[in-house]
Amino acid sequence: MDKFADQFNKDHLINEFKVVVADAEALLKATANTGGEKLAEIRAKTQDSLGIAKAKILDAQNDVLARSKAAAKVTDVYVHENPWRSIGLAAGVGAVVGLLIGRR
Repeated sequence: MDKFADQFNKDHLINEFKVVVADAEALLKATANTGGEKLAEIRAKTQDSLGIAKAKILDAQNDVLARSKAAAKVTDVYVHENPWRSIGLAAGVGAVVGLLIGRR
């Protein structure tokens, strides 16, 4: 169950990071015409860092996607091999969720 929580956290982190990268790129574009040699140097370093960060986040995203596909395949195989257990498990989870919702 911790793997699913970690995967959710990774997905959330990837989405948040994409927003930060987009905002940083917008800031760089907005200040492109602002002068100063020092500012141009900082802008170039920032663009390099953003490129590296984008590559790493793309790798992380691909890793999460591959793990999700693997988990889905394993689940599919399990359900096909154990259909009655899967139905029982789904019914049990549904009953617990129903009880929890009914309490509120």
